[in-house]
Amino acid sequence: MPSVEEGVTPAFIKMDQPEHDRLRRMAMRHFGPPHTPGLVTGMEGDLTATVSSLIDDFACKERIDVVDDFALLFPVTVVCHLLGVPREDEPRFHLWVNDIMNAIDYDPKTDPKEKLDKGVRARKDLRQNLGELVEQRHDRPGDDLLGRLANDDDGPDGRMTDAEIVATAKLLLIAGHETTVNLITNGMLTLLRHPHVLQRLRDDPDLVVPLVEELLRYEPPVHIIPWRVAYSDIAVGDTVIPKGSQIMLMLASGSRDPKRFHDPDRFDPDRRDNQHLGFGSGIHLCFGGPLARRETQIALTELVSRLDRPSLVTDPPPYRRSPVLRGPIHLDIEQGNG
Repeated sequence: MPSVEEGVTPAFIKMDQPEHDRLRRMAMRHFGPPHTPGLVTGMEGDLTATVSSLIDDFACKERIDVVDDFALLFPVTVVCHLLGVPREDEPRFHLWVNDIMNAIDYDPKTDPKEKLDKGVRARKDLRQNLGELVEQRHDRPGDDLLGRLANDDDGPDGRMTDAEIVATAKLLLIAGHETTVNLITNGMLTLLRHPHVLQRLRDDPDLVVPLVEELLRYEPPVHIIPWRVAYSDIAVGDTVIPKGSQIMLMLASGSRDPKRFHDPDRFDPDRRDNQHLGFGSGIHLCFGGPLARRETQIALTELVSRLDRPSLVTDPPPYRRSPVLRGPIHLDIEQGNG
């Protein structure tokens, strides 16, 4: 997948200071505390309704694919509502995001070139459609995220350009999609491997808050961040990493460091002082983390509550080919007497 499209404004996740900080600050004015502290809380009704509707569609089936029937559909729907994408356009957004994510794992040795071409075309179509929505918001401001970003002249940094708004919206759709899909799917897989914890969550839904934090430590959706660079020589023990070297941050390994976490290979939702690296750290800490947390909390609570004696069909399930993103391609489960 081409990493940078020629002439296209990149998202701030690919920027350094001070541009990164300026754009992130502008986005956060409308995405969370301190300026919009009730955003995620205000979405809870829609989140729960979306989850319930998806479960209604398969509640009576004996066999379910948690990925295809649920996890792939939920995050894109949520972000579309947040951005203000018209309901009738949502199916196209689902297709575009799926084509983009499929192309990320493109292997020229084994995959047809059509897989890559569909991803490149989907990026272009998504960017064009978001640009049209932003243009419309200048004439018809709304209370959705695109409308607020397109008409915000009150902040100290001024207003984002339309291209910057489109890049930020794409970041939310793409980065917020695959990571949340993996977090929900990894969470359901982990609960089915720990049935006593699944039963505890059924009996005590409040357990979901520390449980999701432990999932972010134990089975995170992002394992490696491979695109960091040393700004200066860095001494790590007896080794010096030279300035300009590529650095790969092994987040999942850090979250299982036995010097930091007691019995790190055990899934323990009662773990205290759980300062994991599931959302990264520093200035690039995942800015969609609060929404992903709440999406996963609601999804897992509702799934374990409504599914009837779920069990894994295959363990381990098939995984996607990616050293960076970790999650099953499919997670087939049976319920009832299946």
